[in-house]
Amino acid sequence: MDEIAAVLAILAAIFFALAATLWQRASLALGVEAGDSKAFARLLANPVWLLGLVAQILGVLLQAAALDRGRVAIIQPLLVTTIIWAMPLGYFLTHQTIVRRHIVGAALVVLGLAVFASVGDPAGGIDDAPTRNWAMAFLIIGAVCASLLLFGRRGGLSARAAVFGATAGMLYGVSATLMKPVVEELHADGVGGVLESWELWVMAIAGLVGFYLQQISLATGRLVPSVATVSVANPVVSVLLGVLVLQERLDQPPAWHAVVAVGALATALFGAIVVASASEREPEPGAATGQPPVPAGAT
Repeated sequence: MDEIAAVLAILAAIFFALAATLWQRASLALGVEAGDSKAFARLLANPVWLLGLVAQILGVLLQAAALDRGRVAIIQPLLVTTIIWAMPLGYFLTHQTIVRRHIVGAALVVLGLAVFASVGDPAGGIDDAPTRNWAMAFLIIGAVCASLLLFGRRGGLSARAAVFGATAGMLYGVSATLMKPVVEELHADGVGGVLESWELWVMAIAGLVGFYLQQISLATGRLVPSVATVSVANPVVSVLLGVLVLQERLDQPPAWHAVVAVGALATALFGAIVVASASEREPEPGAATGQPPVPAGAT
């Protein structure tokens, strides 16, 4: 694994966690509820929310730099560490409750990713694929996203945060995977060539829709399940697209490296699921009360 690419991916995860926490802080301070598009418009002028947007942009740039140096199947799983950084940030900035199950899940994420980063080494892979291969993958992912959104308003706030977070994560995974051919085309043909490619525009649309759905997820007040599901769905979709569309493989010798790497990644993703499904001690907040308190003076 390219060590610089790994460091860039982890730095991207830190900025993504900071962005999510700042966005949630702004939503709570303004009383924005999940799915309230009119109230969401007020966030666009909120300095805390805008600071989160800056953090998100920095994260995307770091992610692009990491993908420029490494394979999707290796770089994207490292973004699961967003969960780790989001927990202390959420605790201090939006007073999220951290329970033992969160800590156990985070430990599994760290352990799994540490092993995965040590032995994971992709073989083969292409920088882009025929349009028909992308189209088939997008149809399947679109159908899954639509199914999730049909159930997005059911259940408690934690369930809604998880559903919208998972949908956002899937779209982020599409956007991140397309980032690889976009960056390669930028090197080969410059800005003009990139602007003429369909990959850039699909990447942008998937990223913007995922961004909006993530705001809905964060507006529930449940930071940990929101970030966890985004962080799980993103690499799962990216790795699947990397393997099935970009033909990336973890099959370099010795053979046991691939087995250990897949097992370690499964452990990390299981840890993220443990975090996402952890029950919080306080009851589900209502629309106007019971949300995690925001310190006086918060913007």
